[in-house]
Parts: sequence; structure tokens; C-alpha cells
Amino acid sequence: MTHTNHDVINVSTRTAAAIHEEDEHAAHNYHPLPVVVESGDGAWVTDVDGRRYLDCLAAYSAVNFGHGNPRLVDVARAQLDRITLTSRAFHNDRLGPFVAELAALCGKDMVLPMNTGAEAVESGIKIARAWGYRVKGVAKDRANVIVMAGNFHGRTTTIISFSDDPDAHADFGPYTPGFHTVPYGDAAAVEAAIDENTVAVLVEPIQGEAGILVPPADFLPEVRRITRERNVLLIADEIQSGLGRVGATFACDLVGVVPDLYLLGKALGGGIVPVSAVVGDRDVLGVIRPGQHGSTFGGNPLAAAVGLEVVRMLASGEPQERARVLGARLHDRLEALIGRGVVAVRGAGLWAGIDIDPRLATGREVCEALMRRGVLAKDTHGSTIRLAPPIVVEPDDLDWAVDQLAAVLDELRAA
Repeated sequence: MTHTNHDVINVSTRTAAAIHEEDEHAAHNYHPLPVVVESGDGAWVTDVDGRRYLDCLAAYSAVNFGHGNPRLVDVARAQLDRITLTSRAFHNDRLGPFVAELAALCGKDMVLPMNTGAEAVESGIKIARAWGYRVKGVAKDRANVIVMAGNFHGRTTTIISFSDDPDAHADFGPYTPGFHTVPYGDAAAVEAAIDENTVAVLVEPIQGEAGILVPPADFLPEVRRITRERNVLLIADEIQSGLGRVGATFACDLVGVVPDLYLLGKALGGGIVPVSAVVGDRDVLGVIRPGQHGSTFGGNPLAAAVGLEVVRMLASGEPQERARVLGARLHDRLEALIGRGVVAVRGAGLWAGIDIDPRLATGREVCEALMRRGVLAKDTHGSTIRLAPPIVVEPDDLDWAVDQLAAVLDELRAA
């Protein structure tokens, strides 16, 4: 792959105009890097001025299979010529195959299809509460869910009620009750927090927004044991970590844990359409009855067609193995930067959280410097940056991205 020299980027009139128009008329709920993407192919994107960048964010893992993946685009185009939306008032011919094969991929019985990741989380909470009242016998309106400190599950009103991130939480009250927060990675704290009204433990197997935090290896297995013994559901939010990203179908697979409910999203739509799902067995998902939950677009034929192709790609095991092999290569290269401007590296597969020495720069400043060199990455929590390239990234391109990070760090250390 030929790489363009991006050492100096002057924002063009076209880029400036596009950013200005967005700033004038779109709510300021994001602070994007000053690049305006026009097209993409595989792991690469091109801006409105023709500059190419290696995408090392992959839309927070939504583009695991690359921009414009031919298999997924072909399926979407074919479905566009048939039908895109019926609502769940009627059956459609794509939903059945999609939910059947997704359930099989997860080793579960049933699927509740939705659209966005936050909707999957909200749906999982509703299901857990209904299960608590209808199956476990929890007293009316007393159900509680245990969540983790540092969590990120979305930004709806209920979800931000149990967030400890001030940006997500502050000034959006009153907050939804029914959640208890415990330290992430502390199974003993989970066990101590469970009472007779606890219906579920909601956990990210690897915390993404917190900086790709990997818990101790015995944490999830212990929580699984505890929840089984205490008759509490284990809900795994695999919206970012799942579907190949970590070198396995799910991050739970890395420690041999099977939750009661999987929450899926992002990559399930192949970077083409929003698709999310709650996946579980009949004795849990079966508590939802007609009229009690739904979505006009949930399970629509276009989404189901794309989602089905994603499931079939994952069923081969090839994306997972590629992420595992390339992930080992990525982490080896990144760990060599510890002491050269990097304080710590965490993650699994093609997912890495990199703590930059805060004396050198903020995460945002490092991402801006990487952008000037043709690499797009995202910062979080001060001095941490995240790398999550599409699984289709070429090995040489992956190496090149780490080379750019090394060069940025060398420049900062020399300054």
C-alpha cells in the first residue's frame, strides 16, 4: 500500500466550509477531528480533498468488516430492490433466517431485534425486570440491576442514570432508580451487592469507553458462578467487544463464560444500517409478550438481510482468527513503545487502549498529530487513545499505523 505524506495538513476551503455548515446546524454533541470523510474502502477513508487515512477507529467497532465490504454491500443493494421496511405488524422473509442464524451463532434460542446499541441495553433492562417479576418473584417495582463503575452503555435517560461519567450524567436528572454500582473487576463486590430484589448484573466484558479496560481473568467466571447460585441474570454488553473484534466471536469467549443475555449492536449492521439485538434463551426472552416492547424499524428486512450476512461471515470463524493474529502483532508493536512515551497498553485482538505519558500530550493532541500523518484514532479520558482498525486491515498497514504513533511520540519527546 502506498501511503501519502500527511506531515502537514492545511485545512482547505472545502473542508472548512463543510465543518462550518455542520457546526452551524448540527447539535454540538460531538467534538470530531477536523477531517471531512467523503468515501471509504476497506480500512481506508478519503476526505473531501482526496487525502487518504487509515481508519483506526472503525466507527467504534461498527465497521469491523471494513468500509464498503463487497459481500455486505451486495446484499444491501439486492434488498433495496425488494423491500426495506414492513414494521413488525407483518412478517417479512428476511427476519426469520436472521434471528435463527444469530441465535445459533450465540448458542441461544431467541433474538429480540432492535436498531441501536442503546436500545439493546434498554431492552435488556426491561427483559431482566420482567423476568424478575414474572419468574423470580421479585416484589412489584423493587427490581434492581448491578452495574459497574466506569461503565458506558449508551446515552439514553435510563442508561445515563447509572453512569459515573460527569459528561454523560450531569444536568440530565431526575435519574431512573433501580441500579447499584460496584467496582469493575471486583467479583466479591458484585456478590455483596446482590439482594433478594436483584434481577441482573450488567457488565461490559471489556470496558470500551473507559479506555479498553480488561478485568482480571477470573472476574467474569466468578460473576457467572455467583449469578447462577443467586438466581440472577448475567447480561453481557458485547456491543463494542463482540462480533470478532477481540479475536473471538465474543469477549466472553476469551474466559469461557456464557451469559444469560448478549447485547449486540454496532458491527451487526456491517457499517451499513443500524442493527442491534438482545439474544438469550426462551426461559428469559420468552417473558416479553405482544405489545410490551417493539420498534417500527426493529427487524426490518434491510437490516435483517445485512445482519444475516454478517452472521454468516462470523460463522466461518475467519474474521475472529484474523483479529486474533493481527491483534497479537498490534499488541507486540505497541508494548515496545512502553517507556518511549507510552505508559501502558491494554486490550485484546484488534482493540487497544494506549495510555500516553500525560507530561507529553493529551490523547486529543496525539490523535490530532496522528491525523496529520494519515491515521484516524480517538482519545478518551485525558491521555488515553484507542486503536480499533477494521478487521480487514492489511498487516503492513497496521505496522505503518504503529510507526506513525512511534514517530509522533518521538517528536513529542524531542520537543
